[in-house]
Amino acid sequence: MKDSKPRNITRTWNTVTEHRPHGEYWGDTLHTVTLTADQHGTLTAQLDGQPAPVADAVRVLHYATRTELVSEYRTPEPAPTIGKPRAARLHRLMGRLGLPSAQHYALAAAALGEWAPLPSLATLTEQEARTVWAHLCRLYPQARAAA
Repeated sequence: MKDSKPRNITRTWNTVTEHRPHGEYWGDTLHTVTLTADQHGTLTAQLDGQPAPVADAVRVLHYATRTELVSEYRTPEPAPTIGKPRAARLHRLMGRLGLPSAQHYALAAAALGEWAPLPSLATLTEQEARTVWAHLCRLYPQARAAA
C-alpha cells in the first residue's frame, strides 16, 4: 500500500547529458536539478538554481546520461494546530473572564513572548495552547473554575 502522507522532501541532482548525434561526440551539457514536494504534495522545481516548470526538470533528469544525487533533505511536518472548535472554547472562556475579544490575541501573544497580537487562536499548536492556558490561569486564577 502506498503511503499517502505528504512528503516534505527536497532532492538535488547533478546531471551530465552527452551529445552524440550520429555517433560523434559533440560535448556535454551539465545541469543541477532540484525537485521539492511540500507538505501538500505540490511539486516545484529548479533548474540550475532558477525556478523552472516541473516537466522541464524531470525531462532533464530523464534524458541525462549520468545523474548523481547530491543532497536530500526532509523538512519536518508542521505541528498540528488546535483548530477552530478549541479556539472558540478558549475565546468563550476569555470572554467569561471579562476580557474584550480584542485582548484575546494580545494575551495569547504575551504568553508566547510574541511582540504583536496573534492573527488567530486556531493556529496555535497544542503546546502553545497549553502555554496560553497556563498564562491565563496565572493572571486570572478563576479561569480554572470557569473552564
